[in-house]
Amino acid sequence: MLMYRRWTAILTILGLMQLLPASAEEEWPQAIFPLHVSADKRYLADAAEKPFLIQGDAAWSLIAELKQDEAEAYLDDRRRRGYNTLLVNLIEHQFSSNPPANAYGDRPFEGGAFTGMNDRYFDHAAWVLGQARDKGFLVLLTPAYLGANGGGQGWYLEAEAAGQEKLRRYGRYIAKRFAGLDNIAWVHGGDYDAPDKMLVRAIVSGIEDVSPDALHTVHSRRDTVTADYWAGEEWLALDTLYTYGDVHRAVLERTARPRTMPVLMIEALYEGEHGTGAQTVRRQAYGALLGGVAGQISGNHPIWHFSGPGIAPDPMSWRKALDSPGARSMTHMRRLFESLDWWKLVPDRNGDLHRSNGNDPQSMAAIASDRSLALVYGDRPDGFIVNTAIFGPGRVDARWYDPTSGQFTTALAESETGENHFAPPHPRNASGDTDWILVLRGSRRHPLTEAGG
Repeated sequence: MLMYRRWTAILTILGLMQLLPASAEEEWPQAIFPLHVSADKRYLADAAEKPFLIQGDAAWSLIAELKQDEAEAYLDDRRRRGYNTLLVNLIEHQFSSNPPANAYGDRPFEGGAFTGMNDRYFDHAAWVLGQARDKGFLVLLTPAYLGANGGGQGWYLEAEAAGQEKLRRYGRYIAKRFAGLDNIAWVHGGDYDAPDKMLVRAIVSGIEDVSPDALHTVHSRRDTVTADYWAGEEWLALDTLYTYGDVHRAVLERTARPRTMPVLMIEALYEGEHGTGAQTVRRQAYGALLGGVAGQISGNHPIWHFSGPGIAPDPMSWRKALDSPGARSMTHMRRLFESLDWWKLVPDRNGDLHRSNGNDPQSMAAIASDRSLALVYGDRPDGFIVNTAIFGPGRVDARWYDPTSGQFTTALAESETGENHFAPPHPRNASGDTDWILVLRGSRRHPLTEAGG
């Protein structure tokens, strides 16, 4: 009887474990830092040459707004949900409760801007960055966010007043202070295309004096082509895309160019702002990944400023927003892409793989370069028409993936060859939205060039 009760208790515990949200118990692969650009210039890879898909969260005010226990709670939540990258301001100018001081009252500069660096402020920053590293996060760190139009949101006017030499010394200081942290990639600019590029170059130069192998990119003004505005800069390792428009279309335009560097979708509409809901967040994210980027950053209001001053009234606390529908969708996205050789995917630019069952330009697809797999995503309750012949002879395994629940369902085709109509199991997914993903796997492999994809 005692043994029976013991096994009953064990089975009960196991049953309860099965009821836990997957994000509460999931263990995600962890990168070996530092990262570098892959040989084909399409994505980042870790020190073991494993491809690293950027699955990011906008956490701009993390260092300035949160105390250590709050920062740790945020990092733990995002790690459980499958995020592996954070976009963070090192120093805040407007979007925190007491800028530029942190939550402990420490200011970054004891003199004027970019002079008299206060070790206490940067000690706290180093602690946050170290915690992020230990939990497996790449941090896209902005050393001096310039601000929209060079105005009061950011540091452009102060940088202009400080001049190049002070900015170079500041760059050296922060590079030395964080020299032991190999999970940092530097993000310059910040909602602005600096007219005086020498101010940005000065900070980059200071960092490179200490960390010559560090990765650098730019958060440009919306709809600027970063690689064009900063053309010829040897330090620029990633092109970035920032748009409130059609992400997939914009990404396709970028990735159609000869690859000189990976493209990162660094910002689009944030959940909770401008009427943006979870389905828009998903459309942006999948549109970016199926367009050939190295990853994407999503965001949420009020999380990006952690309920400090933002650009709109807070709909809820940042802690409550951690479990937003958009965040749950990103967990399911990470789980899907972890199961695939995502780095092989090439955009279906010419519609060789799929077309909508109707006239819907918003559906999108990508197929692996060896034709081993393909994904089709879109807001199509009546499904997609897919040319399964592109996989060559042999059986094609097709499954529907619900991007809001992470559940797979077998997809049935009308025939085994040629064009096939695949209809989702239900017009609406588990969240009541109408977007679905069709996952196809071929049994044979046939090379496919990117130009042909």
